[in-house]
Amino acid sequence: MKPSGKTSSSVSESTLRRLNMYALAASAAGVGALALTQSAEARIVYTPVCHVVGKNGRYKLDLNHDKITDFTLVNTHGCNTDFCVDVLSAVPAAGNGVVGVRGFLSIPYASALPRGAVIGPAKPFLGQFMASSESGQGTIGRWLNVRNHYLGLKVQINGKTHFGWARLSVQVSGSAFVRATLTGYAYETIANKAIVAGRTTSDVDEKLEANQPPPPALVLPASPPATLGLLALGSPALSVWRKEQR
Repeated sequence: MKPSGKTSSSVSESTLRRLNMYALAASAAGVGALALTQSAEARIVYTPVCHVVGKNGRYKLDLNHDKITDFTLVNTHGCNTDFCVDVLSAVPAAGNGVVGVRGFLSIPYASALPRGAVIGPAKPFLGQFMASSESGQGTIGRWLNVRNHYLGLKVQINGKTHFGWARLSVQVSGSAFVRATLTGYAYETIANKAIVAGRTTSDVDEKLEANQPPPPALVLPASPPATLGLLALGSPALSVWRKEQR
């Protein structure tokens, strides 16, 4: 379309074509960056949360948000005429499991994993009991006064095994007091693939971010008729540019 009015006397058709080319190049660069960001498909689904499980409290943990309880954090408190006891457990639904081993009297101790622990097929998923405190008798368990440790989880999703973690801090005292604070959980969307405790993004995402090259520089003529910055400023900048052209 042929320019009309004052613009035609100040800006030639060749200059307009060059400006359009610069604008299209900048737009293409932006679209390319957006496409690269969206192509990194998430492999780990992380859910931040802050929930306290106190006396006689429970939390139904739905790892993949399909409205099916995968694990239940249970804090059972009770007393009789002689003593009180508080017991914290992570109870898996049928087919699921918690990293841990069977100890004395076959108690299924749930492991308190540190950040960076690998949770996968090589782990034993025999745990359930986390910590307990009995008045006058002391405390027992692998989760005694730990901060930001992890339950290793194995869950069945559509008939396939997936691995995940739940991050908790647990307070225990000798007076029948146990309190757990759940601060987040995650699972690996690829079946049978191990997950690292505390990791909230996948290996693929991290490699893409680490290896992503810088966007190509936009090469402009040595003395361009106008810059993209001037275009962004609008009509005032164009007025300045027209004076320079004249």
